[in-house]
Amino acid sequence: MIRVLLVDDQPLIRSGFRALLDTEDDIEVVAEAGDGSEGLARAREHLPDVALIDIQMPVMDGIEATRRIAADPALASVHVVILTNYGVDEYVFDALRAGAAGFLVKDIQPEDFLHAVRVAARGDALLAPSITRKLIDRYVSQPLATGIDAGLGELTNREREAVALVAQGLSNDQVAERMVISPLTAKTHVNRAMVKLHARDRAQLVVLAYESGLVAPRDS
Repeated sequence: MIRVLLVDDQPLIRSGFRALLDTEDDIEVVAEAGDGSEGLARAREHLPDVALIDIQMPVMDGIEATRRIAADPALASVHVVILTNYGVDEYVFDALRAGAAGFLVKDIQPEDFLHAVRVAARGDALLAPSITRKLIDRYVSQPLATGIDAGLGELTNREREAVALVAQGLSNDQVAERMVISPLTAKTHVNRAMVKLHARDRAQLVVLAYESGLVAPRDS
């Protein structure tokens, strides 16, 4: 059972998402919250698998709530998915930096929304290649973050290759096919790269891959 937390300051939005999620046998909405502070408290109380969090809310916005969830070892299993009305913007990239596993635009089709919740629960990043290109083209312009250089130096050639493919939006199975290895080996390469680069999840691995220069925007 996938346990979901809904965090949005608009009750109508929350009720709409809840009604959709409640139709699924493998998904349970365990709590709702109307702002980031309350959402953080509910996350600590219920330990959901997926937290769907709006970006712009009173008291505490979604970015700060995401940052605090990502920083709390007790919430390491919580996968944050950001909800936005605006598509790709600077807030989305800030949320990815803060530790979000991906983002969804609120006018998403119901079947795509349900699929996204399941993808997030598995720990996969919700970043399509086209979205990745837009994010990187617009917002990755800062120098390397402290520690990324050292982490890159520790990657093996195969780990670098796996990271580059993940940064293009490929799943572990697709990475395995491209590298002509087993899915388990592909997953191992990706997981080891995440550890070496101190990436919380695949979304942050994508961000680090582009910020570090390991992958250039034109490659995706």
